[in-house]
Amino acid sequence: MIYRLELANSVTTFAKVASLVGVAGGDINAVDVIRVSKDVVVRDVTVNVTNRDHGKRISDMLNSEPGIHVVAVSDRTFLVHLGGKLEVTPKIQVKTRDDLSRVYTPHVARVCEAIHEDPSKAYQLTIKRNTVAVVSDGTAVLGLGDIGPHAAMPVMEGKAMLFKQFAGIDAFPICLDTKDPDEIVRIVKSIAPVFGGINLEDIGSPRCFEIEERLKKELDIPVFHDDQHGTAVVLLAGLINATKLVNKRLEDLKVVIVGIGAAGVACTKMMLAAGVKNILGVTLEGVLHRGKEYDIPMWNWYKENTNPENVSGTLDDAIVDADVFIGVSGPGVLKVEQVQKMARDPIVFAMANPTPEITPEEAAPYVRVMATGRSDYPNQINNVLCFPGIFKGALKSRASTINEEMKLAAAHAIASAIKEEELTEDYIIPSVFNQTVVKKVTDAVAKAAYDSGVARREVVHVDNY
Repeated sequence: MIYRLELANSVTTFAKVASLVGVAGGDINAVDVIRVSKDVVVRDVTVNVTNRDHGKRISDMLNSEPGIHVVAVSDRTFLVHLGGKLEVTPKIQVKTRDDLSRVYTPHVARVCEAIHEDPSKAYQLTIKRNTVAVVSDGTAVLGLGDIGPHAAMPVMEGKAMLFKQFAGIDAFPICLDTKDPDEIVRIVKSIAPVFGGINLEDIGSPRCFEIEERLKKELDIPVFHDDQHGTAVVLLAGLINATKLVNKRLEDLKVVIVGIGAAGVACTKMMLAAGVKNILGVTLEGVLHRGKEYDIPMWNWYKENTNPENVSGTLDDAIVDADVFIGVSGPGVLKVEQVQKMARDPIVFAMANPTPEITPEEAAPYVRVMATGRSDYPNQINNVLCFPGIFKGALKSRASTINEEMKLAAAHAIASAIKEEELTEDYIIPSVFNQTVVKKVTDAVAKAAYDSGVARREVVHVDNY
């Protein structure tokens, strides 16, 4: 928060401000003088706070002190969102009539005719080759749930920023005011000619499964639901490195996963594709098993493709001798006593945000390797490691889809960003700012697209793209 303070020279000092902020648990990281007069000094004081209530407590404390007047309080997060976080910038300046005639009428007609004769030239002569649509209906935004398309915009704008910053890909937020799967599919298909790929984001389960599957079948450009597959790819990358530390093989693991929604199903499919054989899915109804019929169609698929020993019961039953716990559910789901029932050197991926299924502090005495979805703990499972490189590799190879081979290649590429001699319990996942990650993922995904037969362009080195 930024506090604009008017300080009476005869009554108080900045040292008093610093003391009050410290007592209130704030951390000052910047001070700017705005105006000085004989009687008062006006300063902008930037303070790190934990949440809005904490910020208000600091404001109230400052205001109650004689000689200190809080003129205004600004939230830095809100400030960076003023007017949105994106703009459209032309690559060519129009300065003369000749420039105008080439980028628009009349000469642009020749380009239109060339694309009409050969639609594939749209990849060469329009933004299609390097542009992704970030599509949401606002029904499953972060941990906020169904907040609608308007409130989803800041997240989708942020996602578009990350595409550009990490992979040089132009992306645009498309937030749809409908929850109807048929309507969403129709709209996305209608706007697809503009884009080289579709990134589905924050669409609630189970509709997200139907929407993605239909779009993958009906479009000839990559469609990727990041909440499902991005999480799954980064999870697998972490699991690959974690098993190296504990000297276990993927195919020998017993994995328990809690939360069988979009992310949970995608994580399961990713692990199955990587060779994990024994996975138990746990919901509020207990362990998914073949002795029961479920109302959710995906759970019926799940019970037929996991749990080879057909275990039933609760998490207490499933967790016994498990090598790995994966949480994509909610806070406090996993208890210390349950961790103590796991096999030697337990691996725990507690990915609920903002509060994980078990905190690292609780788990530390019993867990060998732990990861969360939070940035303030080691080993963050962050989709930013995945989607920029996956889409760049797909666009580079002009892939018609993003298949399992490409996702597996991405997971292994992310894992390989950490050398084996660098692996530690607190370093199984590379930083999102590790500059080698996007390049490794891009090259691996483009090669996998070519090897699996979905590439429509010969693979070239990423630096030449």
